[in-house]
Amino acid sequence: MGFDGKFLIIGHRGAAGLAPENTMKAFRAAFACGVDAIELDVHEVDSRLAVIHDPTVDRTTNGRGRVSDYSVTDLRKLDAGDGEAIPLLEEVMQSLPAGVGINIELKGPGTERLAAATSLDLANTLVSSHDLGRLRAFRRARPDVRCAPVFRVPYPNMTGTARAVDAWSINIRNDLATPRRIGRLIDAGFRVMVYTVNDSERAFELRQQGVSGVFSDFPDRVRS
Repeated sequence: MGFDGKFLIIGHRGAAGLAPENTMKAFRAAFACGVDAIELDVHEVDSRLAVIHDPTVDRTTNGRGRVSDYSVTDLRKLDAGDGEAIPLLEEVMQSLPAGVGINIELKGPGTERLAAATSLDLANTLVSSHDLGRLRAFRRARPDVRCAPVFRVPYPNMTGTARAVDAWSINIRNDLATPRRIGRLIDAGFRVMVYTVNDSERAFELRQQGVSGVFSDFPDRVRS
């Protein structure tokens, strides 16, 4: 478990297909599926890291407005689905079963600073971001922590970007994961992990192509 396996099953936003995303219920569902790691997203609120994907609360809660306009107290009063509150990163980390990894994806401003100041289990933590400037800032502060750039669109120099942060892996969207691109990234010396993969046949295909892991909303399906 953790990030040491040959082919990792990572619960995407917990297990977003089985429970409301990025909630403790979703993380518990992922643990029950026997995932190697969970992935979650963080924004800064009152100098703490709140676990939520979007910069607004509109899509995933019964609230309205920008995450940054809330206090931690008011944010946690919102219903994030099934009566679940928006968790804090520290709460999720305390719930991790032994050996289960955590991929912290930096979203909003300030998250790189707070994540760098957090006590992290170096053997079981991966920090990633679409925002390459934010990831570089985190890497400067914490060169001891695994990191990964995340690509959701074709990018002209994925390998150069990854080398600039001494990346542990390159995380790419499923539709970017062509055999040619996967092979090129692996040949350059990088692990490749793919999101979001919800089909076991696709996961098997990616594994055969040398991919190191997949992020899934339905880790129970993919494990099969």
